[in-house]
Amino acid sequence: MTVLLALAAAALYGLSDFVGGVASRRSSVWPVGLLACAGALAGSLVIALVTSGDPTSGQVGWALLAGVGSGLGTAFLYRGLAGGRMGVVAPVSGVGAVLVPLVVGVVGGDRPAALAWLGIALALPGIWFVAREPSTSPASGGPSGLLDGVLAGLGFGLLFAALGQVPESAGYWPLVGTQVVSVLTLATAALLLGGDPVPRVRADLGGLVAGVLASLAVLFFLLATSHGLLSIAAVITALYPAFTVLLAMVVLRERVHAAQAVGLGLCAASVVLVSVA
Repeated sequence: MTVLLALAAAALYGLSDFVGGVASRRSSVWPVGLLACAGALAGSLVIALVTSGDPTSGQVGWALLAGVGSGLGTAFLYRGLAGGRMGVVAPVSGVGAVLVPLVVGVVGGDRPAALAWLGIALALPGIWFVAREPSTSPASGGPSGLLDGVLAGLGFGLLFAALGQVPESAGYWPLVGTQVVSVLTLATAALLLGGDPVPRVRADLGGLVAGVLASLAVLFFLLATSHGLLSIAAVITALYPAFTVLLAMVVLRERVHAAQAVGLGLCAASVVLVSVA
């Protein structure tokens, strides 16, 4: 059940990134990113209104910390994609999103089986390869975006690790707090980094759709952590770039290069190994 729920979260995150990416191409990353956070807030509010729970102050604190991670992760990811090389920023951020909750889970007492560890080991290079772009021209000497990728990975890793501390019994009002803090964090980061997060064109509205999908992804991630180990749920959820690539293949008719094909194969093997462990 943990694997199935985490796979649903990965698929929704992948679809969210695809929708947000298409919107960003037509507009600007900052307003799309802000509306994505706002859409996630709206989605989480609806979920919270139709569910019940009894969160403690500590669980609310973890949820608010997750919002800081979400906002910072989105801000640095978008800045890196805008000014650096996607083939560097995307895989670095994806691997970082795995490592932080994996370490937190193991320190907290998670003990995955041997096959699950093998699946985790395959997931890391799988995410790296599936998110990389082919190098079609010599390096231009411009910024690679490595630092932004690292910071984005730490942000998303903090998001997954902190949300992993919020049990299903807490309900989903803490998730609303996560998204409120995410909106405020991204807007603040955009202004400090010299961006303009104010939506101005219709294409920006794609961010709202991406945000609602992301809120559903968070819901499934929380359910996954409630049914199993944080380390396993985080690794499977972090396979979301594979779904983005598959959508680009089907919808945009983008070609998959050799490294991405290898990455997709490693991701599939990772899911199988973790599932049978």
